[in-house]
Amino acid sequence: MLYDQTVTKLKVSSKSLERKRKWSHIRKDKLLYLMAIPGILFFIVFHYIPMYGILLAFKKYNIYQGFFASEWIGLDNFKTLFTMYGFDRAFKNTIIISLYQLVFAFPFPIILSILLNEIRHQLYKKFVQTSIYLPHFVSWIIISGILFAILSPSTGVIKEIAGFFGYENFTFNLLSSKEYFRSLLVISNIWKEAGFGTVLYLATIATIDQQMYEAAKVDGAKKWQQIWHITLPGLRTTIVILLIFRVGSMLNTGLDQVFALYNPQVYEVSEILDTYIYKLAFQDAKYDLATASGLFKSLISLVLVLFTNFIAKKIDSDSGLM
Repeated sequence: MLYDQTVTKLKVSSKSLERKRKWSHIRKDKLLYLMAIPGILFFIVFHYIPMYGILLAFKKYNIYQGFFASEWIGLDNFKTLFTMYGFDRAFKNTIIISLYQLVFAFPFPIILSILLNEIRHQLYKKFVQTSIYLPHFVSWIIISGILFAILSPSTGVIKEIAGFFGYENFTFNLLSSKEYFRSLLVISNIWKEAGFGTVLYLATIATIDQQMYEAAKVDGAKKWQQIWHITLPGLRTTIVILLIFRVGSMLNTGLDQVFALYNPQVYEVSEILDTYIYKLAFQDAKYDLATASGLFKSLISLVLVLFTNFIAKKIDSDSGLM
């Protein structure tokens, strides 16, 4: 009896001690928790609360009946969506553009960060870093204006240069070319976003032990051997995590970029799921079908993230998200 009472008291005291320890940690890092509150509120208000709208994907929405009174139709919206004109084209274009981005745009920051890391003149290195990072803060509307000023077949910079050299009849409109429009999307995306990825990789490179490079030099390793055997393995975890996120967002090709650049002449190769959903919702007022399409995108993205993470863990147990 006395033993049981002692054990009970010890359990209560240990729980109270653990509770006090937790509160002491919170008090110690209270400023960090306060800084996290705006981000948490943002996600709650703009990501979690609107999730009740997913129900629209399973209803035949009627604006007069309202959200909750509209008829429940199950998976009929998805059946309608998959047979609608233009959906298969939008899905195909999304996959193709995403694969272009994955193959050409994803490795670019890795290469750029390795090259920047080899620059020894610090002032020049900071200048280059700032120059390639600044476009990340420029909106796609402004970038589309810049591209139009350069590529316009009538008043563009390229047209003026060609005219200066005597080619007054030179006409080549990349913005209206079905053959080159996807390449234009990839190149402009690299120019805008490569700097942001470069900063992440440079931060990872900075954590690599410099003694490993010194030891490699003593052993006679050349620069490319150091990059292959030290820098790239040091970047592996970051590369894998960013690759998982990139594959998971393959169906998010970038509404703002495509919407700012595309035109009726290139709809055939530029119509993506995001623009298709936009038209369903705001031009045709088919909110139920637009919601079904958005939910379809989210489910595919979830599957891609889980599958890519599974493969990454199989190849290397230390890689992946969890």
